[in-house]
Amino acid sequence: MSTHHAAAPVQPVRQYRAERDPRAWIAPAVATALGALLAPAAVLFAGLSVMATDNCGPDNCSQALTDTLTLIFTTLYYGGVLASGAWLASWLLPWTRRWSVPRVWLAGLSLLPWLIILALVLNLPEG
Repeated sequence: MSTHHAAAPVQPVRQYRAERDPRAWIAPAVATALGALLAPAAVLFAGLSVMATDNCGPDNCSQALTDTLTLIFTTLYYGGVLASGAWLASWLLPWTRRWSVPRVWLAGLSLLPWLIILALVLNLPEG
């Protein structure tokens, strides 16, 4: 009598999640293309947003304008670092089906800081 048991067959769900995802490159590629357009535009418009203080001077501007400009440049600095990390992680995750949802989320999150900056710049309060 043998005491060895036969190996249990691999469950279909586990096998499906371990397969290579043929569409794994799509989300990071779209994020790369959109980021290549949005990031320079966000940096440019953030730099130009300081001109909103020309009429009121740096000391007489409204608190809302000052707070918005501070938020723009904080998002530009910290958001740029986080966006780069999310973008890089979306490319470097394993290309299996198990990681397809986190890959899409990271690719989408890598665009979020640039979109926030553009929204803030286009909706600057009056000085």
